[in-house]
Amino acid sequence: MSKYAYLFTSESVSEGHPDKVADRISDSILDAWLAADPEARVACETFVTTDCVMVAGEVSSPERVDTDAIIRRAIREIGYDRPGLGFSAEDCEIITRLHAQSPDISRGVVRASALDQGAGDQGMMFGYACRDAEEYMPLALSLSHRTMQLLAGIRHNEPGLMPYLRPDAKTQFTVEFSDRHEPLRVHTIVLSTQHDEFSADDEEMRSRIEADVRSIVLPRLIASLPSREASLFDDKFILHVNPTGKFVIGGPAGDTGLTGRKIIVDTYGGRGAHGGGAFSGKDPSKVDRSAAYAARHIAKNLVASGLCDECLVELAYAIGVAEPVSVFVDTFGTGLASGTHRAVGGSDQALANLVRDKWDLRPAAIIERFALKNPIYTPTSSYGHFGRKSYVAPMRTQRDGLWAERELTFFPWEKLDAAL
Repeated sequence: MSKYAYLFTSESVSEGHPDKVADRISDSILDAWLAADPEARVACETFVTTDCVMVAGEVSSPERVDTDAIIRRAIREIGYDRPGLGFSAEDCEIITRLHAQSPDISRGVVRASALDQGAGDQGMMFGYACRDAEEYMPLALSLSHRTMQLLAGIRHNEPGLMPYLRPDAKTQFTVEFSDRHEPLRVHTIVLSTQHDEFSADDEEMRSRIEADVRSIVLPRLIASLPSREASLFDDKFILHVNPTGKFVIGGPAGDTGLTGRKIIVDTYGGRGAHGGGAFSGKDPSKVDRSAAYAARHIAKNLVASGLCDECLVELAYAIGVAEPVSVFVDTFGTGLASGTHRAVGGSDQALANLVRDKWDLRPAAIIERFALKNPIYTPTSSYGHFGRKSYVAPMRTQRDGLWAERELTFFPWEKLDAAL
């Protein structure tokens, strides 16, 4: 195998990481309001620390939800369900400061015609896709997310395998790339997981965890991958497991957590670009969220259509204005040379024109296309908003004053339904 040209690293964190605890709470509260009222306006921020949760923000809806119960259920589902560890669903203090949305914002969003609904804020949003991994995501990030999901699955469903696991964890993968930006091999893996106290000394404890990572977690990861990605693992990769030697105090007891502080984990792991807006706790009238989903859908479908091998899409909006102020596409030189596709020429500007023609990028149209007024956001709060498989699942919601179980589509922006 040829020598690599460069290394690239991305990280992921578990649902028990303090910032992800905050994201989970914010999205759980958002989903509760959308289940009761699809027209609810929500911008919910969460702060977590030792034995304390503070929720603040704006909610405009005639409905009412039991915020405290939602918060405790979210914390319990993550796994912080044992009192005495510095943070648990059973005994944490909850402080709530929610008020109505500013009428100055509302007047820019609400329009007589629903499709003329203005953007809920100004700003730029990015979507990205590439051919590194089967889900059209950067490989280092994809591997990091898969590893965290596997570790969480063991903790929730097979606790006997690694009985010491606690909810907080982080991992990162470093991948070697060729000068043609093709992944060559996995270079370095870092994995840190919170754990119970051991009776052994620190090094014996760390060695036990590393042995389990080598014999349980990594074989399961490799077995879950397509053959091309699995072949990137050899016996020469560097592995660091709990490199500080001990990780007993974790989660909000070990560090404060804030909604939206893991926006790079949530998106593309440092590849592509990011406009700066976070997602969790925001209803889809906020284009920080809905337009970022639309931009990912565009980029993924352009790459899947064979129009390019890598694609970055930028959308930008003005508050209160429906149409985007700009649409930008960058294929990093991987687009078709010229006119070789029946639908479009080869330039990035031709692709941007195609995007404007094919996708209705008004906020209300994006919301309608992906059915974003449904309570589908809690699963996005961990392991990335992108690169996930779209699926259908039942959810209890209220419509026209009646509660009923309905089939909802989760991660609809990941569908390959606009290929050219």
